[in-house]
Amino acid sequence: MNYDPVPFLKKIISLPGLSGYEDPVRQAIAEDWGPMVDELKVSRLGSLYGIQRGTTEEPRPRILLAAHMDAIGLMATMVQNGFIRFTEIGGIDPRILPGQKVIVHGRHDLPGIIGQPAPRLLPQSIGKKTVPMEYLFIDVGLSAEETSHLVRPGDPISFVQQPLELTENTLAGHTLDNRASVTALSICLAELSSIRHSWDVWAVATVQEEETLAGAFTSPVDISPDIVVAIDVTFAKGPGANDHRTVPFGKGITLGWGPNTHPAIYDAFKKVAERLDIPFQTEVSPANSGTDAMGLQIAEGGLPSIYISIPIRYMHTPVELVSIKDIQRAGHLLAQTVSSFEPGFKQQIRWED
Repeated sequence: MNYDPVPFLKKIISLPGLSGYEDPVRQAIAEDWGPMVDELKVSRLGSLYGIQRGTTEEPRPRILLAAHMDAIGLMATMVQNGFIRFTEIGGIDPRILPGQKVIVHGRHDLPGIIGQPAPRLLPQSIGKKTVPMEYLFIDVGLSAEETSHLVRPGDPISFVQQPLELTENTLAGHTLDNRASVTALSICLAELSSIRHSWDVWAVATVQEEETLAGAFTSPVDISPDIVVAIDVTFAKGPGANDHRTVPFGKGITLGWGPNTHPAIYDAFKKVAERLDIPFQTEVSPANSGTDAMGLQIAEGGLPSIYISIPIRYMHTPVELVSIKDIQRAGHLLAQTVSSFEPGFKQQIRWED
C-alpha cells in the first residue's frame, strides 16, 4: 500500500486535541487508520485502538504499539476585565508565549493572541527576566461582558501555528510531539497491510500522556498484549542543545535503553534495524523515560516493553521541527520487526542483562 504521510501529518498537527480533550484529533486518526485495519475501537477514556489481525490460528499473540495523540496547551482560569488568564496543560515554557496566536475553545471557538503588560507596568523584581505566566493574558478582542459570557474557567486553549515545510524533508509546527509518532504508526499499518504477520497488531493512539499517562495505564488492561512499544519523540541537537542528552537531527531514530526497556525486545528491534540498514542510536535513560512506556510496562503485572523515539528540535513549542525521513524510518522499523515475530517468540522472551 502506497502511503504518503505528509498530508496526514500536516492535517493532525493543525488540529486541537489537548491532553484530556483529544476528540478532534482522534476523529482524524480514525479516518486515516480505518482503511488499514480490521477494526477500530475507542476506550472508555478515549484512546483509539486500530486492530490488524494476524494470519495464524487463534489465540494469537498481541503486540501493542502506542503513540500518544494528546498535545500540550493552555487552560483558562478566569476572565479578568475582559482578558483571559490561563495556566498550562503539559509542560509550557513561558518564554515562548508572548505574541502567540491561539484558539480559545469556549462556548464557541475564539481566536486570540497572548499579550503581556509593558515592562514599566510589571513588578520591578521581574526586570528583564522572562515574564511569568501569571502576568500574561489572552485578548480575544471582545468586550468584557462578551468574553465573560463565552469563556469559562477550564476551557482549553490551543496553539494555531500552521505547518511550515522548510525543505522536502523537514516540517515545522506545533504538536509534532507526539503526532509525528502517530504518523509513524500510520506508516507501520500501511506497510503491514500488504505483508503477512503472525501477531495481532494493536495500534493505539493514547490519551493524556502529557499529564496522567491515563491511556498508557489503561490500554494494556483492555488489550492484554504480550509486548508493548511506546513511540514518542526525543531531543535533537541544535543551538544550545549539543550534549549527551541530545541526538543528531535527521540522522535516524533512537531505541531506548533503561528501566523501561526489556533487553530481549531491544535486541529484536536492534537486529532488524541493523539488517535493514535503518540508522539508529541507543538512547540511554537511567530513570523513567518520560514516555508512555512508563505506564505500559507496569500494567497487567508487568509487560516486556521498549520505547522508540523520533528526534525533534524545539520540543514543547509551537515550532517543533522534525525530519520526515525519521518518521518513515520509525514506521518501517515497527512494521518489519512486528512481521518478523513468529508465534512462539513470546516464549523466548527472557530478562537477560
